[in-house]
Amino acid sequence: MNTGTRKGQSLLKSTSILLLSALLLSACSGKLESGNGGKEAAAGNDPKPSAAVDESPLGKYDPPIELSFVRDLSDVVENNVLGVLKDETIDNNRWTKLYEDQLGIKIKYNWIVKGSQTSDQYLQKINVTLASGDLPDVTPVNATQLKQLADSDQLEDMTALYEKYASPFTKKVLSGEGTSVFDAATFDGKLMAIPSLESSIERSMYIWIRTDWLEKLGMQPPKTMADVLAISEAFADKDPDGNGKKDTYGLGITKDLWGGAMGLEGFMAGYNAYPNIWLDDGTGKLVYGSIQPEVKKALQVLQDMAKKGQLDQEFGVKDGGKVSELISAGKIGMEYGEQWNSIWPLQLNRDNDPKAQWQAFPIVSESGDTPKVPLKFSTTRFFAVKKGAAHPEAVIKLFNLHVEKNWGETAEFDKYYAPPEAESVWQLSPVTPYPVTKNVDAFREIDAARKAGDFSTLKGEAKTIQEKLESYASGSTEGFSLWGWERIYGEQGSMGIADQYIKNDQFLQEKFVGAPTPTMVERKTTLEKQQNEMFVKIILGDPIDKFDQFVKDWKKLGGDQITQEVNEWYAATKK
Repeated sequence: MNTGTRKGQSLLKSTSILLLSALLLSACSGKLESGNGGKEAAAGNDPKPSAAVDESPLGKYDPPIELSFVRDLSDVVENNVLGVLKDETIDNNRWTKLYEDQLGIKIKYNWIVKGSQTSDQYLQKINVTLASGDLPDVTPVNATQLKQLADSDQLEDMTALYEKYASPFTKKVLSGEGTSVFDAATFDGKLMAIPSLESSIERSMYIWIRTDWLEKLGMQPPKTMADVLAISEAFADKDPDGNGKKDTYGLGITKDLWGGAMGLEGFMAGYNAYPNIWLDDGTGKLVYGSIQPEVKKALQVLQDMAKKGQLDQEFGVKDGGKVSELISAGKIGMEYGEQWNSIWPLQLNRDNDPKAQWQAFPIVSESGDTPKVPLKFSTTRFFAVKKGAAHPEAVIKLFNLHVEKNWGETAEFDKYYAPPEAESVWQLSPVTPYPVTKNVDAFREIDAARKAGDFSTLKGEAKTIQEKLESYASGSTEGFSLWGWERIYGEQGSMGIADQYIKNDQFLQEKFVGAPTPTMVERKTTLEKQQNEMFVKIILGDPIDKFDQFVKDWKKLGGDQITQEVNEWYAATKK
């Protein structure tokens, strides 16, 4: 079951990018055939007759065609899916059979690497493949790789093909967050890959608070940032665990400062500060959130909290695992994080103390007005089709069938998405598109059934989740570990807040969604490292005016050039 943890991140180092760029340029001329666009070479001069193309979204090729990919094989797929389904393999499983039976598409993998798509081994393997020019029909790439392949003219233009072959449902799904994913895959007005949309909405921030501590201290959930600070102070000073010692903290954060658990994005949003994302300044220009004056104010507040003992003075050397140990031990009463935090790290606290109770609350603002919820662009994988592929439209048909069999009118969710015996079976498919609001939609269905007192009409994901909630409510041993699910989908669950965020139009989406600019490739990692080190030092007591010096250094060491490049991209998307 997916509760928003489907995340893939590009870890490409600048040296690898430079090498890849050079190799691509040299490989391009030798690999691309002229005249027929390389179709004969792509087909290997196969004497077999070409398959007829049924132009309907789910039309079948006759005779069947072969579509080659490369892919990663994560531990989840290897252990929790293939390790359980003994009669299925990555090459021969329910998804490969479905694609062949219904679409006439035989899936072939030129190579498979164990590990996630962000692992060093996978990145090295795919970079070698891209640099060689010996591409499969379809290659999953990150934004940098996509731009390099597009610039070296190795990809099919998918613009007209997408309009023609994508089903109305696929178009609805991939447009779930507007045009941003298509902007990311568009170069010179041409759509050069099919984006594997990842839900930015799933990265919404919430305030997770120990409500048993709130009740013990006679406090109410926060409505303003002043309330958050008051709760933090009480959790640190008023002995909420009742052991007679001053050994608890108000707010949990990590040395990394940002992220889906124990991060500061939601806290800073309370002061209209949005670090690490690019924002429209209201004049049509993009500015970087990290260098805006609102961030300085939020850092000053955090420094005051640290001075008062509300933050662990050693947070600057503790990663999420170490901070989760404090949460598990009942030493932290509040943290900002995504909707799944009740499963980790908060379930750890619940395991140690069954009386501990956490609940998600909406982020709040300093003024008490409805705050904006910052959303970092989350889509990092694009399916690029090599130029000259015999059937470039075939990958679109795979997208069509994947969303149809999981969420469409003919869905068989319990077979193709999350059967009880292997809840991640959807990952056997080489493409895995999904509706960005699917988890909120499941909550809405469950909540409506809950209010009606009738769960018999639930189906698909909502039905599967409701079964977990019932197991938890039964008080069974098996249900004990499902507390985290109840905290997401129950009456007071985080998904109910996500529903509010959507209805209130609270999302502030990142505006720059393109491939890293040249100066980003060269300087972004260094600039981010300097930023985070400076922010940690300020929180722990360095003069707040060091923020101003950080801004000057950021601009001088590449930030101004990055800003120029980002705005050139932004202007081009508006043409």
